Amino acid sequence: MQIVLHAGVHRTDEGRLAKSLLKNAKQFGEQGVAVPPVGRYRRLLRDATKKVAAAAAPAANAREVMLDALLEGDERPDRLILSSSTLLANAKTALQRGVYYSRAAERLEAVGQLFAGDQMELFLAVRNPATFLPALYGDAPPSTFVDFLDGADPRSLRWTEMISRIRMALPDVPVTVWCNEDTPLIWGQILREMGQIFPGVRISGSFDLLIEIMSKEGMRRFRRYLKDHPGMTEMQKRRVMVAFLDKFALEEEIEEELDLPGWTEELVDELTDIYEEDCFQLSRIPGVSVIAP
Repeated sequence: MQIVLHAGVHRTDEGRLAKSLLKNAKQFGEQGVAVPPVGRYRRLLRDATKKVAAAAAPAANAREVMLDALLEGDERPDRLILSSSTLLANAKTALQRGVYYSRAAERLEAVGQLFAGDQMELFLAVRNPATFLPALYGDAPPSTFVDFLDGADPRSLRWTEMISRIRMALPDVPVTVWCNEDTPLIWGQILREMGQIFPGVRISGSFDLLIEIMSKEGMRRFRRYLKDHPGMTEMQKRRVMVAFLDKFALEEEIEEELDLPGWTEELVDELTDIYEEDCFQLSRIPGVSVIAP
């Protein structure tokens, strides 16, 4: 079985991906892809992973017990999609040891042991630290921002370091990454790649995020344009999205208020430049695929 793990990261899709996947559970199921409801497994997966990591090896029947809890009936799918933004860490510990998700590889190795013999794949979004760190700090238990950083210098944090660490520990696990800032434009492709759904198969929710940042009039015209121009490729659709966003974007949904002591405009610009270079380097890591507009 192929086990597809969507592991966040925190404060990226905010649970929207799991909801969009569930919208397509029937279509995916017809293709041999199971999308169980998140409430059925999120805590179960987290707790089981912690137990496996602590015991060094899962119980002999752990896989079947987990699958029985996840799936209805005895039939097993070819591909199983699980989504959990807390799998790699909680908000408080996401920056331990001065890096992103220091125990990510350990947690994923535990999942691999739990589903021994299955092929695991990892999907996750990354986010500009200029907005990611303030948002993550807002989710952490009360503490000072300095304590929350746990010795990390925001300028030294790299997603490439985290992904490379995972790849070194789990060289047989392919990783698919995208930038959170791009998700409204590539949402449909993310859904398709997670389910390995061919372009000709209709899916629901491709524009779920676009709806949130475009005016109702803009979405109405956009849908009309797609109807009047059938057969466009995904790349052509993205160009059309960008054109419509230029005219109909909801500025209040795009702009982010960063109310954090010391978070100056100069620092935000510096972190953004570092992030853009970091994202460029992601595609150069062996075994890593990047979904981009």
